[in-house]
Amino acid sequence: MHLGLLNSALQQQDSQEKRSDPWSPLPDEGWKPCLDSSNAPSLPTNSQGYLQVFLDGGLNQQRMGICDAVAVAKILNATLVIPYFEVNLVWQDSSSFGDIFDVDHFIDVLKDDISIVKELPEDFTWSTRTYYATRIRATRIKNAPVHASANWYHENVLPILESYGIAAIAPFSHRLAFDNLPMDIQRLRCKVNFKALSFVPHIRALGDALISRLRYPPDQREALGTNYLKEVTDAADKQGPGKFVVLHLRFDKDMAAHSACDFGGGKTEELALAKYRQQMWQGRVLNSKFTDEELRNQGRCPLTPEEIGLLLAALGFDSNTRLYLASHKVYMKFVISTSCYLENKKSLASAEERAQISGKASLLAAVDYYVGMHSDIFVSASPGNMHNAMVGHRTFENLKTIRPNMGLLGQLFLNKSMSWSEFQQAVVEGHQSRQGQIRIRNPEQSIYTYPAPDCMCHG
Repeated sequence: MHLGLLNSALQQQDSQEKRSDPWSPLPDEGWKPCLDSSNAPSLPTNSQGYLQVFLDGGLNQQRMGICDAVAVAKILNATLVIPYFEVNLVWQDSSSFGDIFDVDHFIDVLKDDISIVKELPEDFTWSTRTYYATRIRATRIKNAPVHASANWYHENVLPILESYGIAAIAPFSHRLAFDNLPMDIQRLRCKVNFKALSFVPHIRALGDALISRLRYPPDQREALGTNYLKEVTDAADKQGPGKFVVLHLRFDKDMAAHSACDFGGGKTEELALAKYRQQMWQGRVLNSKFTDEELRNQGRCPLTPEEIGLLLAALGFDSNTRLYLASHKVYMKFVISTSCYLENKKSLASAEERAQISGKASLLAAVDYYVGMHSDIFVSASPGNMHNAMVGHRTFENLKTIRPNMGLLGQLFLNKSMSWSEFQQAVVEGHQSRQGQIRIRNPEQSIYTYPAPDCMCHG
């Protein structure tokens, strides 16, 4: 679709022309994590009762739900039961909280903030997902509004806790406001997100192995010998590890169809995506009202794998760059040979090493999240909960995170006469302020994407 730019990018790979340096560190803006709150009330001796939450969605939506659940338990002085994960209809993963996150670590980090139990005591074991699925129950709250206030919980949930000793909230996604909450509650949410939620050991172990293999390329691994992991550890002090990029790219059929954009596949692709749109959403897709040019000018078209490759090449990543692809499934052939040496879980780990996470979308996403948090640069090319969670976490840790300027790129890719040097200059200039610099949270924006100033201090 962009053959001229592709050919120019490939030619640049063979030239000695000076490129921009994408690896330069973020400047210190004077912000640092702040999670302690001198105003936080101490943990009361007596709890108002047990709080259950049932979390749907994928891993990162559930992650945010866990943080909100802890905050609501604090607001109500309730004992939190380890959250229950619903089986998502899309991801089809039945993994529980304890299959993904270290439960003991979670409880220990929060022991001075709220009371947490792994299971309900015998008197309340009747309170299950099955129990609430059969009929209306007095202890279930099913009408919690999106972004509810603290007062709403005091008025609607606290009376149930006081009457029955237990309250179950389902659904519980995005059910706590981001504004008009005490500072100690905001910082508690960040404490959960950035400190209390640690993946189980086997996920961290696999993630560490992938990271080591990304930092030490194949020729270096061969030189180190057959006892790879031990040799890498022993050699770490003798030769510096290489750098790598993680790219989060969600470009599946759902996203391609819902965008209503033209991806260069001709009439056949256009008709196939239109048919899929009709099947999935009965044609009710807002973007269908606009032309492809209008959508691209507005930055409403997801970047194709080809366009991602051109973006990375323009930013200065070359054929020696090790790029880890964090993705569930990619629709279209992946064209990224313009810039990077592509890796993923399958190329870096054996089937035996991947056995514990195989076929489990949440565990696969957890490994990607872990590797993404340890990368030198993270490029988030797809909107959604993974993007929101990673951008916020890496901002909190002052790690470089490139957010593609979708409006700019949409306009650039529409210009078929643009030279490579013009494209590259426009891309570099258009992304100078989109590399992880602190962005102050505005009203109604998520604290999990914009942790400053609620959970960070300046100066």
